[in-house]
Amino acid sequence: MLAVLTNSYVEEGDRNVLKLPVTLAPYRAAVFPLVRNKEEIVGKAREIYDSLIARGLSVSWDDRGNIGKRYYSQDEIGTPFCVTIDYQTLEDDTVTVRDRDSMEQVRIAVDDVYNYLVHQ
Repeated sequence: MLAVLTNSYVEEGDRNVLKLPVTLAPYRAAVFPLVRNKEEIVGKAREIYDSLIARGLSVSWDDRGNIGKRYYSQDEIGTPFCVTIDYQTLEDDTVTVRDRDSMEQVRIAVDDVYNYLVHQ
């Protein structure tokens, strides 16, 4: 385990990242409502979080601080993906999924989130 942790820890500028293999990460994904004072966004985020948990994924919930701090916090503990629910989600039922290692973001349909997370 020490070898995995040693080889997975990376410092990238001001960002500390634990690039654990997806199969070893404590959480497959973290779910974030973009803002925590907008009931519709929080409710939709909770719905997605609950559905992923019900389907057996290990998922974290994080609604503290700003979105950048949430990403960095999840990077530090090795969470490979972050799912953000925002205002556009309410309009077109899509979410943003951010990859920990590349920091790239893709927009996918809510109905595709589970399959996306499982097959990455």
